Amino acid sequence: MNDHHTPIQEAEIWIERIKRNGREILSNTIFSGVAIFILSYGGLFLAIRIFPNFFIDYINPVFNSDGSRDLYFYLHPFVLALSLSVFWNRFSKYFVGNVLMAGIEFGIVYSFVALVPLLWITYSAMDVEFQMVFTWLVYGLFQSCVAGVVFCWKKR
Repeated sequence: MNDHHTPIQEAEIWIERIKRNGREILSNTIFSGVAIFILSYGGLFLAIRIFPNFFIDYINPVFNSDGSRDLYFYLHPFVLALSLSVFWNRFSKYFVGNVLMAGIEFGIVYSFVALVPLLWITYSAMDVEFQMVFTWLVYGLFQSCVAGVVFCWKKR
């Protein structure tokens, strides 16, 4: 048996897996997207109220659009949830334990693999404070842990 596949064969295997598990991926995307949306924006609302001085840095033309792209901002939890659902579908067997611990482990793995390199290059290329980039990491970790807990809860 040949365990080595060409890149085309590997892509076909992944596409078949997504087709086979499409309903689960879609369900996970919707449930985790709603949870991320509610908890993230609720948390941001509270954080702005509790730490208003920190959020002054966001009153900057770089972060304020004319409103034409606001929909993208509000769809972010669902785009993230879709990506995380595909990741979960492939690697869920490695996240064991109770729902909370497995969900947190999932969030930590995602954050370390995806967010740290992305935020490292962002910090090196943009004129933003380290504190701001660090809060993005914490925010992304929170969101991915929420998704992980939802995925684990639905799996059980």
